[in-house]
Amino acid sequence: MKKTCLYDFHVAKGGKMVPFAGWNMPVQYADQGIPASHLHTRHHASLFDVSHMVQTKISGRDQVEFIESLVVGDIAGLKDNHGTLTLFTNDNGGIIDDLIVTRTSLGYLYIVSNAGCADKDLAHMRARVDEFKAKGKDVTLEVINNGLIALQGPEMMKALQPAIDVDLSKLGFMTSTLASVFNVPNCRITRCGYTGEDGVEISVPPERAEDVAEQLLNVKTGSVKLAGLGARDSLRLEAGLCLYGNDIDDRITPVEAGLVWTIGKRRRQEANFPGAKVILEQLRAKPQRKRVGIISTGAPARGGSTILDETGSDKIGEVTSGCPSPSLKKNVALGYVASSRSSVGQAVKLEVRKMKVDAEIVKLPFIATRYFTIN
Repeated sequence: MKKTCLYDFHVAKGGKMVPFAGWNMPVQYADQGIPASHLHTRHHASLFDVSHMVQTKISGRDQVEFIESLVVGDIAGLKDNHGTLTLFTNDNGGIIDDLIVTRTSLGYLYIVSNAGCADKDLAHMRARVDEFKAKGKDVTLEVINNGLIALQGPEMMKALQPAIDVDLSKLGFMTSTLASVFNVPNCRITRCGYTGEDGVEISVPPERAEDVAEQLLNVKTGSVKLAGLGARDSLRLEAGLCLYGNDIDDRITPVEAGLVWTIGKRRRQEANFPGAKVILEQLRAKPQRKRVGIISTGAPARGGSTILDETGSDKIGEVTSGCPSPSLKKNVALGYVASSRSSVGQAVKLEVRKMKVDAEIVKLPFIATRYFTIN
C-alpha cells in the first residue's frame, strides 16, 4: 500500500489506517467516531488528507483542445482561475472518471482526479498527448507530487483566513488562486470540496504538508479537527455526490447519473466529445435507468442491495451507496432504478439482510449544500 506524505502524521494522531484505492488512509481517529466527526464538519470545520488524489498540470498552446478531446465540459469557456467538475467519457458514453479542471491565469490547466483511477487516467491522457504531438500540436502533461489537504465546514474561513495572504471573501466556489499558507509559498487554494459544505483544497509542497496540517489544527479561531474516510463518505452521500466505482463507472452515462449539467452547452452543439452520439441520444429520449436518492427506515441499505417496487415483489433497481445519515437520523442511499419508477415520492422497498424495509425516493441532495458563491 502506498502512503501519503501525511501517513506518519495520521498514525501519531491516532488515525485508524485502512487500505483505500491502493493507499493506506485514515478511516477515523481515536478521539471521535465517524458520526461525531461528520457532525463536527457540518457545524465547525474538519481537515481531510486527500493527498492520494492525482494532481496534474497540462500546459502548451493546445492544452484546451487537448482536454476537450477527453471530457464533456466547456473548458474553453472558463474564465481564468475558474474550474468545473467534468467527466472523462468513453466512446459508449460511459464515465471513465470524474475530475475538476481549473483554467489558471498562469497559462496551464490544473487537474485533480481520483486516486482509484490514477493508472487508467494517466494512461488515457498520456496516450492522447502522444496523438496530439504526432500531429504537431503543443501539449505537455506533468504530474504534481504535492500534498493535498481539504479544510471543510462553516468555520473554514475563520480558521484559514489569518494564515494566508489572500482575501477568501473574494474566492468563490470553484475558483482558485496561489497563496502563502503559514508562510509556505505557492500553495494552490481551490474553493471546492466533497462534503456539501463551504471548503477549500490546498495543494502544498509534500515536505511542508504536515507542518501546514498541524498549524491548521492549532489555530485559535474556528474549531478544526481531523476527519477520515468514514466521515468523508457519509458527508458526500448526504450531499448527493457520486463516488467513482460505486455510483458511477464506465458503464454508466452522465445522463443516467444525473450529471447532465457537466456537459457544456457548446459541447452539446458541437457533439465532439467521446460518447457524444450515445449521450445526446439519451438527452433526446429518456435513458432506461436513472440515479435517485432514497431515504429508508430500519436497517441501512449498502451498495448492492436490491430496490423493489412498493409491493416488494418486483426488482426495479439496485443501491450503489448507502449509510445512516448523522444529520438526518435516517438512512440515506443512492441507487439506480428504471426511469419509469424514478419519481420523487415513489414508495419502494429495499432488501436488507433478506428483509424488506420501507423506503421512499426523494429529491437530491438529502441536505442543502452550503457552497460559498459570489454574486
